[in-house]
Amino acid sequence: MAEAIQLELVSPEKELASRLVKQVVVPGTEGEFQVMPDHAPVLTTLKPGVLAITEISGAETRFFVRGGYAEVANNQLIVLAERAIPLEQLSAAEIDREIRWAQEDLEDARDEEERRKLSERLDFLIQLKQALQLGH
Repeated sequence: MAEAIQLELVSPEKELASRLVKQVVVPGTEGEFQVMPDHAPVLTTLKPGVLAITEISGAETRFFVRGGYAEVANNQLIVLAERAIPLEQLSAAEIDREIRWAQEDLEDARDEEERRKLSERLDFLIQLKQALQLGH
């Protein structure tokens, strides 16, 4: 059994992580899932949420991710995120901007299913903002 998995976390701006890690919790559109060594192959889209990385040392690194894909295969997790921001760098202003974008997307929604998904995204962002405010 493998001891670690290779993580590659990339956004359009830059590579944010490329290292061996103990485990990663991924916010998939079908629900959060935990990737550990010898995980079965998976390909999924990402929902806005927190990507939680447990380092080999046991320390945790967290990123807010928005959109993109995650693929697990051969003890490697590749996350191609539209947006990825270290949680400690996330500001109330950044979340406010995400909330405005989500509200605009919701106003432009064409059908009920799209409205439902966008409403869930907006609710999550509002909850994330509240969580960050409580944490400071």
